[in-house]
Amino acid sequence: MDRPEIDGGRADIAVEVTNAVKTFRRAGRTITALDRVSFLVHPGTVTGLIGPDAAGKTTLMRLLAGLLLPDTGSLHVLAVDVLRHPLKVQGTIGYMPQRFGLYEDLTVKENLDLYADLQGVPMQERPERYGELMKMTGLGGFTRRLARDLSGGMKQKLGLACTLVRAPRLLLLDEPTVGVDPVSRRELWSIVYRLVEQEAMTVLLSTSYLDEAERCQEVILMHEGRLLGQGSPKSFSSQVEGRTYRVHVPTMDKRALQQRLERAPGVIDAVIQGGDVRVVMKEGVDADSRQLLPDIAGVCVSPVEPRFEDSFIVLLRQESDLRTTASLDLNAVGASGRQEDVIIVNELKRRFGDFYAVKGISFTVRQGEVFGLLGANGAGKSTTFRMLCGLLPLSEGKVQVAGQDLRRAAARARSHIGYMAQKFSLYGDLSVHENLHFFSRIYGLHGKHQRNRVAWALQEFELSPFADAPCGQLPLGYKQRLALAAALMHSPEILFLDEPTSGVDPLARREFWHRINDLAEGGVTVLVTTHFMEEAEYCDRLVIMSEGLILAEGTPEEMKERFRTAEQPEPSMEDAFIALIEGAEGVRSVS
Repeated sequence: MDRPEIDGGRADIAVEVTNAVKTFRRAGRTITALDRVSFLVHPGTVTGLIGPDAAGKTTLMRLLAGLLLPDTGSLHVLAVDVLRHPLKVQGTIGYMPQRFGLYEDLTVKENLDLYADLQGVPMQERPERYGELMKMTGLGGFTRRLARDLSGGMKQKLGLACTLVRAPRLLLLDEPTVGVDPVSRRELWSIVYRLVEQEAMTVLLSTSYLDEAERCQEVILMHEGRLLGQGSPKSFSSQVEGRTYRVHVPTMDKRALQQRLERAPGVIDAVIQGGDVRVVMKEGVDADSRQLLPDIAGVCVSPVEPRFEDSFIVLLRQESDLRTTASLDLNAVGASGRQEDVIIVNELKRRFGDFYAVKGISFTVRQGEVFGLLGANGAGKSTTFRMLCGLLPLSEGKVQVAGQDLRRAAARARSHIGYMAQKFSLYGDLSVHENLHFFSRIYGLHGKHQRNRVAWALQEFELSPFADAPCGQLPLGYKQRLALAAALMHSPEILFLDEPTSGVDPLARREFWHRINDLAEGGVTVLVTTHFMEEAEYCDRLVIMSEGLILAEGTPEEMKERFRTAEQPEPSMEDAFIALIEGAEGVRSVS
């Protein structure tokens, strides 16, 4: 029997996209954002739109919300033709874009009122709906707080609440967890599933966090505007069943081990995991220690369960036919001959009015170390990071960076530092070459030395083909390369990385960390903040902060070992992070 149709769409399908094509014209070039994309989303499910930056996720979301029109193809949302009736679609869905428009000078309650007005929610229905939303998001105690005073995770939850003041049948969430810590991410996912279970809502959610694919009932996998596949997360990970292993060599440094395994025959992917390296092998190739590391004794190779990310990397490598081979000419990068501790933090505090964002923390960072600064949103890690870079003055305490006291010689300390900001701080209207020239001048380079460093950056980071292209038109992975090159122009001894891989292609992320590992091996000290718990595994040591204090300090393995139990024999870094944060919150609530 034929399925019923309404307005050309199937009534038993929540979203139906058929051969959608969308192109944009930029600087005389045609960019294909979507290339003949087709898929279905079933009602009452959580479907993940998975892919890195520039995969086409946001363009697709905007098409489904009726905010853009495709060049060709058709889209039906809740059996309504989006091209013919965009306003009808907008009246039945909820859409939370990446940069949701909260009003910073309004309170939580005033933001809810504003969106209720815009969505025509009757006054008599608002108190009950607000109560449900505040309970769901945990914002009930913050209704009088200004939006600008909320943490990143709380802002995301308020944005979701504003989207839901009128309960939609379909909820479109574009990167709702970007830039928020693992605790807030888990809370947002809990809200999403509550909506599906209690309100029979359908959710289409885009994300660049590949571990979040495991939380979806179905995933739609995209890359560079094309659909790579659709199915359950298990259907993807099962494609690499029997090809994933963990390699342990007790006498070998994890970075050196990873670099050897990346180039070993039959290895498709090699990533650091704790003190070991996780590898994905080519189909039909055994992970034989004698072939992987023929000249090293004591090699232990053990099979591990495949992950969604393993299958995604295999697919991307098939698409691009690339291996991570990026490396740096360490003769052209600064390597310190200083004392062992190149960053010394002693009772550091930062006060804003009567509020202490950092409450007397102490730690040291050794030369050539990759050191992680982690914490929940609002923990004080960004404030600490900015003080260590010399971008924010200290309120109390002492900090030495590269042998310089930040209170007395901040400018001299900054001359030893390279800084790569979260948003990359590049000038979009300047070309790649002009950006490199500008940053080299800022760092005091002139004449022949400056020309040599710019030439080095173009060659080492494979930017020469884009030298005259406006930086703003580069793919995100190339912007990331340019930002790192700019931070290294003056051969710094210490490199500060603030959320350096947010949203980038998984292959670009691996390439980036290959270069960072080269820097560390060459003696450059690296301090990094990240919300990717997998990246915390690359750190030699790290601290985890909460409410201005350090909760724990140590190696990733030491962090995880604290939470190893019979029920959880292999805790992840995310498990350890969440347990530490929730444990601290539990202690505060009791006291």
